[in-house]
Amino acid sequence: MNKIEALKSEKGGLEIKRDIERFAKEGWESISEDDIHRLKWFGLFLRKPTPGFFMMRVRISNGIAFSYQIKALSDISKRFGNGVIDITTRQQIQVRHLKIESIPEVFDLMEQAGLSSMQTGMDNIRNVMGCPLSGLNPKEVTDTLPLAKGLTDLFLNNPEFTNLPRKINIAITGCPDNCVHTESQDIALIPAFLEKPGGKIAGFNVLAGGKLGSGGYRIASSLDIFLEPHEVVNTCAEIVLLYRDYGNRETRTQNRLSFLLDEWGAERFRETLLKRLGNPLRRAGIDVRNSGHKDHIGIYRQKQLFANAVGLKAIVGRIKAEQLTKVAELAEKYGTGEVRFSPSQSLIVPHVQDKHLGDFLEEPILKELLYAPSSVVRNLVSCVGSDYCSLATIETKSRALDLAQQLETRLKNPSPISMHWSGCPAGCGNHLLSDIGFLGKRTKVEGKTVDAVDIFVGGRAGPNPKTSIKILENVPCDSLPQILEGIIPYHTRHKMHPVKKSRPKTSSENIIPQKTAEPITLSSSA
Repeated sequence: MNKIEALKSEKGGLEIKRDIERFAKEGWESISEDDIHRLKWFGLFLRKPTPGFFMMRVRISNGIAFSYQIKALSDISKRFGNGVIDITTRQQIQVRHLKIESIPEVFDLMEQAGLSSMQTGMDNIRNVMGCPLSGLNPKEVTDTLPLAKGLTDLFLNNPEFTNLPRKINIAITGCPDNCVHTESQDIALIPAFLEKPGGKIAGFNVLAGGKLGSGGYRIASSLDIFLEPHEVVNTCAEIVLLYRDYGNRETRTQNRLSFLLDEWGAERFRETLLKRLGNPLRRAGIDVRNSGHKDHIGIYRQKQLFANAVGLKAIVGRIKAEQLTKVAELAEKYGTGEVRFSPSQSLIVPHVQDKHLGDFLEEPILKELLYAPSSVVRNLVSCVGSDYCSLATIETKSRALDLAQQLETRLKNPSPISMHWSGCPAGCGNHLLSDIGFLGKRTKVEGKTVDAVDIFVGGRAGPNPKTSIKILENVPCDSLPQILEGIIPYHTRHKMHPVKKSRPKTSSENIIPQKTAEPITLSSSA
């Protein structure tokens, strides 16, 4: 039994809630190491770079919140934290620099606003992702909002789902534009049609076993299952419980759902799932996703008449509490109070009427949060980095922003390209899913240890997923502007991975990861 399994056997993660009042009185140094881990069941993370201060991760199902919730988070960040907020690649919010003494009051304010940080860490089902334009996108196959909410309501605060072998990431999307990185999820539902006499049935094909950490990018496999919307919550729950009962609990680095699938094979996994469900499931339908990718940054027509959704880029996902408050105010002034968060670390204000769109675009905050960013920063994504995360080797956000600014000066009208930064192999910045990915590390140059990266190219999720290829190792970060200036003009997505004409997948097809090439090592003297 590994250390985490041992502490879970002594006291369940949710049981730590009753101790938080005591911790608030006694101070953070009174909290045992085991209880530091258990606090992650309530989204509280004590990080070594900020001793005595906690990060709180807030669950935003399908990325959809409301202005009063956004204002509550901004107020919490300013009153109890340092005013710094991060938007994650899972459509969540991270509030920083909270003291344990403030947490009881913070939790009260969160509850009043209908927000929760519960089960956003450790061995739980994490935030259920979905297209941020769910219910608005004229091209969507199925509105996934009620499904994400139904699944969240089922497992939240439910002991049946709080002691998994490791975390489970779930994405449910009806969007054909691949705005959610489904192939990296433990469970992913993608838009599909099933041909039946009398017409098509709209629903989802089921993928499973995707991941980015624990050994790299494993592309999710098809389970050869088609689900109608009313079957989604129960089937996803049974997949999670199957993993709970049969997943490896010995070595934590080898106990994601992907390892169980590799051990059993997709067919055995599917058959076991069918037995648990007690009813037959139909074979996979026709994948209706497009080959491209959209981040929903910019101005998009909604299916509702005369309404628009405006996506705003928060560069590298970091935003000040005051800026977030202004976005909430814009949502109230021009929309219905809704604010949506995207996996591309952007914000979306929906329901902006045609007659008010011009005024909206003239608001001062849109000079800081861009609706028409350059091709360099539009798909720029970064993990938290070493200033707040003890796992990260380098500070990623400032490095990513500095590189982007230099490339904007050096390059003239480059083609759209995604650049993702991860500070450690956990891959929170999704560096293996981007056109160009950076994995932070340290290397020596002339005897001095400096920030560096390994460079990957050609990663992709979607209907033609590809693993990225590592092309350079140990590249000093200070050398990146010159190196990328020579790479980006000659890097195009269609050259890296030509898209074959799509065809309906047969019932026996699975998606197999592409083998990676041997990397080139850049000498420290370069």
